[in-house]
Amino acid sequence: MVVEGLGLVIAAGVFTAIVCGFGTLPFFFVDDVSDRVTVVLWGLAGGIMLFASVFGFVVEGLAEGSIAQVGLGLVVGVVLVVLADRLIAGHEFRPRQIPDADFRKLVLIVGVLTVHSFPEGVALGVAFADLGVEGDLVLAGLAIPALAVFITIAISIQNIPEGLAVAIPLHTYGLANWKIFGWAVFSSVPQPIGAAIAYVFVTIARDFLPLGFGFAAGAMIYLVLHDIFPEALDHGSELPGRGRRELVIGISLGVAIMVPVMLLTE
Repeated sequence: MVVEGLGLVIAAGVFTAIVCGFGTLPFFFVDDVSDRVTVVLWGLAGGIMLFASVFGFVVEGLAEGSIAQVGLGLVVGVVLVVLADRLIAGHEFRPRQIPDADFRKLVLIVGVLTVHSFPEGVALGVAFADLGVEGDLVLAGLAIPALAVFITIAISIQNIPEGLAVAIPLHTYGLANWKIFGWAVFSSVPQPIGAAIAYVFVTIARDFLPLGFGFAAGAMIYLVLHDIFPEALDHGSELPGRGRRELVIGISLGVAIMVPVMLLTE
């Protein structure tokens, strides 16, 4: 069952990675994307991930185990992402500094986003833990759990602004659009890798499933609060209210999108 399900999990991870490339598509038609739209998109991504973390992973984790197990997973998820941030400490970037950046700096930006995509892959893999056990949707002879569908949709949608984040500096540097698309997809390659590792682990060691749910939630919540929302406000620094209104609009849209998705996948 693990081997059969692994292919489907990797396919889901590859799909979410490809969707990241969709964030570069605006530059195939226009030369610039307004800060207002960018802030809304980042808010959309953050709202989706927060909603999925709380109503997806935390709720499922509590259904599978105790508050202590889920809480420990949350802490571990945050700590590991903090450690990943420490590895790239000193390499933070501001979008408005990009015109003066060199190619090495641009590659580093893609690298930062690549490091951050691994926890999202782990979250995806954990969501598939009950693959073949329960689920109304049947694919390749396997029952797909509702949580897996929910999280796959959530990560796919939130990958679009991440693709845009890759596209903006690379477009400024003058790379061809198809190369920018490729870099965006490449930045999400850790997602199918992380998904495969997490899926195998929680499938073999079922006792760690509540911990895995907590880990996925903690990692994503930290990424939203520490990276996504500050990134949105950085793009909105020259807007009225410094982009806070656009951020709230984006968050609200994200939640509005995920509520019916959650109801449809229950």
